[in-house]
Amino acid sequence: MPRDGQTAPNCYDAEPIPEAARAEIDRLLMSGDLFRYTSDDAPVAKLEAEFAAMMGVRYAVAVSSCSQALFLSLKALDLPRGARVLVPAFTFAAVPSAILHADCDPVLVEVGLDYRIDLADFEAKFDDSIGAVLISHMRGHTSDMDAIMALAEARGVPVIEDAAHSLGTLWHGRKIGTIGKIGCFSFQSYKLLNAGEGGILVTDDPELAARAVIMSGAYEHNWKKHPGLQNSFHHWQNKLPLYNCRMQNLSAAVIRPQLAELERRVRDGRANHDYVAGRLNGCDWITVPPSLDPETRAPDSLQFNLTGAWSDDEARALQAASKARGVSLSIFGLSTDNARAFWNWQFLSDLPELPQTRAMLMRACDTRLPARLTRPDLDYIAEAILDAVAEIKG
Repeated sequence: MPRDGQTAPNCYDAEPIPEAARAEIDRLLMSGDLFRYTSDDAPVAKLEAEFAAMMGVRYAVAVSSCSQALFLSLKALDLPRGARVLVPAFTFAAVPSAILHADCDPVLVEVGLDYRIDLADFEAKFDDSIGAVLISHMRGHTSDMDAIMALAEARGVPVIEDAAHSLGTLWHGRKIGTIGKIGCFSFQSYKLLNAGEGGILVTDDPELAARAVIMSGAYEHNWKKHPGLQNSFHHWQNKLPLYNCRMQNLSAAVIRPQLAELERRVRDGRANHDYVAGRLNGCDWITVPPSLDPETRAPDSLQFNLTGAWSDDEARALQAASKARGVSLSIFGLSTDNARAFWNWQFLSDLPELPQTRAMLMRACDTRLPARLTRPDLDYIAEAILDAVAEIKG
């Protein structure tokens, strides 16, 4: 049991924004210089350069959200209207939405109990009609990128990585988001770098970068404020639609000082996750799937499966019992209108029946686990969940 008088930890507040952001924000507020293209030395441009250097890539394009980064990535690939895009069935609703907005059709792939794509289903659906692969490393769980890239490269099909939850994750020591043709990241408040909202895409391909810059809203000759790519920009000037999903300077001013915090947040988040996972894995009714061998994770939350015989009523009672102890626990498939349960994506014209993914979502639990939590906080969370399980299962 959590110790008497101990208060449940606050798992919703993000870390404080570094003090270094304040002076820059004050300067921007005093000048009113919030638009990224007003000056030649804007905070957004600096963020793009710093983020690209941190990731070891040639180009970065900052936009208003990760969803917009995914959308722009698909548009930059110049896929034909109606192109079919393979995507895991376990992802956030904004991901298939981005595919639809890009005039493409999502093809949902089964996901296993470890939250990663089922490679047999992936390969079976990877026919000649597939124009792109969009891999969501959902909740920071990396699918087998060796197998995915081998299949995609053999067919000459580009891969986009939705790394919204995976900034700082490594695969064979290589940064997730830099393995596919394009990688997309989120700066929403629940991610390791927090601007409230915001996103960024990275690539080594100059043509993709140029197309994404122009379509993001570099109208007239504002693309001149992006270094390099001049020939590509000249080629695409006035030939592409503008979607105006630029990042504004205040967001960049908030993000930039956090870049130096990323390594520490990744380290602490991994340690927190592994500590709580170790405690929960001692329970016969819970399993936390391990990371894959090539994967060094950077988790910002914790997922685990209810194992053994659980009825829906028992699973719902577990959510309530955990909440009563101050720890919010969401079961993806049993939480009302959860945006990560594929059957709630009624905007798709033809929802497939995916029994493997459905079964996983009906017993997969999700709870926030910020990197800033202390060991007593982690013990409280683990004990609250274990006590809730004991209450339901005896």
